[in-house]
Amino acid sequence: MNRSKFGEVHVVGVPMDLGASRRGTDMGPSALRVAGLARELRGMGLKVARERDVQVPAQETRVEPAPGALRYKDEILHVCTRLAGRVERILDGGGVPLVLGGDHSIAMGTVSGVAGHFRSRGERVGLVWIDAHADMNTPETSPSGNVHGMPLSHLLGLGDSDLAGIGGFAPKVRPENVALIGIRDVDEEERNVVRDSGVHVWTMREIDEKGMARVVREALEVLNDGTAGFHVSWDVDGLDPSVVAGVGTPVPGGIGYREAHLMFETFADDGRMTSMEVVELNPLLDHRNQGARTVVHLVMSAFGLRIL
Repeated sequence: MNRSKFGEVHVVGVPMDLGASRRGTDMGPSALRVAGLARELRGMGLKVARERDVQVPAQETRVEPAPGALRYKDEILHVCTRLAGRVERILDGGGVPLVLGGDHSIAMGTVSGVAGHFRSRGERVGLVWIDAHADMNTPETSPSGNVHGMPLSHLLGLGDSDLAGIGGFAPKVRPENVALIGIRDVDEEERNVVRDSGVHVWTMREIDEKGMARVVREALEVLNDGTAGFHVSWDVDGLDPSVVAGVGTPVPGGIGYREAHLMFETFADDGRMTSMEVVELNPLLDHRNQGARTVVHLVMSAFGLRIL
């Protein structure tokens, strides 16, 4: 691999499950660490800084939110604001943030930090969102009030003004630089939000029809159009459940194992990935941490591991 593509990797754990109704994603960072993520990255020749966490309150210590409200909004806002600052400082220092979730609501913090770093330099960033779900509900369209179903809409400046305004600016990304890959489960009212937003979407049907290689090439054109690079926000449930079972909201018919490797290998070949986050791994639903080991191998592909 071309190791010069990446600076020092900073692994940041965000053990949060406040954004979801199913418990267990708060254990995702630990599962990935037990699976040897940092060790494997170092084995590739990458420099990995001391790992750190953003502290997250446990659900048991919080007051149960009222039905229909933005569940645990204040706590999620606090965590994401702190995460945004951490990510921005890592990038300011020349490092590469690798954020481990936690549910997908943490993306509001990660992407805010990435966008803030490039905004201070007069640049913008692309965003690839790998997921079974669009995560573009707003507080008005969400059937559950779970914030992990809303982060992308807030990053686009929609929805709740506090969540959309993390870091003091909105939107964080332009819709023309956003690529959704692997989508196959979208709420009825959410469809209109996605269609009206202007983001680029490659559903599983497009992947089936075109093949992953073509989809990634098309996505990179979107991600790199006038940007300084792109952030990878990867919800593990974008994979087919046969690849990783340990996710809270599995949807059959997802991205296969080799398709995922090809996608991440192509991102690495492009050389413009600025940062990455891995979310929604739920060890409580996994089989002896096999899912975490699979995720580690795929992350290694994103960071440049080659077969030869």
